[in-house]
Amino acid sequence: MKYKFYTADVFTDQIFGGNQLAVFPYSQGLTTQKMQKIAAEFNFSETVFVFPPQTSQGIRKLRIFTPTTELPFAGHPTIGTAYVLSFIGEISISEEKQTLLLEEGIGLVPVSIKIERGKPVYTELKAVQLPTFNNNSPSVMELASILGLKIADFRDDKYFIQGVSCGVPFLFVPLHNREALGHIQFNRDCWQYILANHWAPSVYVFCFEPEREGSDLRARMFAPSMGILEDPATGSAATALGGYLAIREEISNATLNWRVEQGFEMGRPSILEVIAKKKQGKVKEICVGGVSVLVSEGSMEIPDL
Repeated sequence: MKYKFYTADVFTDQIFGGNQLAVFPYSQGLTTQKMQKIAAEFNFSETVFVFPPQTSQGIRKLRIFTPTTELPFAGHPTIGTAYVLSFIGEISISEEKQTLLLEEGIGLVPVSIKIERGKPVYTELKAVQLPTFNNNSPSVMELASILGLKIADFRDDKYFIQGVSCGVPFLFVPLHNREALGHIQFNRDCWQYILANHWAPSVYVFCFEPEREGSDLRARMFAPSMGILEDPATGSAATALGGYLAIREEISNATLNWRVEQGFEMGRPSILEVIAKKKQGKVKEICVGGVSVLVSEGSMEIPDL
């Protein structure tokens, strides 16, 4: 049977940038085994399969697959799928900005879509889970061996190594500068020995020395456990980053904003907008947004397995 698909580049306003995504808007009849095989065939960071909703609030149900595993939640697939479904008219948006609920393994994920001249121009998700933190991190020496860096490259102030999750855990590793970030040589064997079974096996490395004017951070993300050696844009990590950064700001009541560069070292520049709201010193809301572009459409003949 043939299944229609679309591809999009997410967190970019130009084709061939951002993070690639495949979306199957009509996935009824596909088994878990077939979906995993399709995701491996595309070999994008994620592929999304869309089903009718199973709740009265949800507008669609999403199942998200990396090349090797299914995820309960992921940022760029959520944002990109909302963009694709809106762009092709599969979901109708009656206002200039409208919030929809997408069903994912983590629960109902609110996604806001901004429309101009009848087409989506910006998509933003709100984290379903507020951040949880884990300080049981590998040593700087161990991380230096994984990343191929010197101990002197790592920061040791309030921006220390820490695991954070808003549904998917990431290990946040701050460096001093963009030069060190660019020198990373990820050692998968060291990662397997040190981090593969860690609470946060995916490594998010960043610095406060971006390239473009208006950006605040530069980041790289490595997730071998998901079948992704390096990811050009990671929305689920960006939601956790909002929690990581927000708790380090002394202000108690504020809306905080950061613009994050990712994927530049891969030749796929991505820009992610991160927003965190604090009230009485606690993180109460995190949102991540960006723009997307439609790249292609086609169909795939799926045989019986």
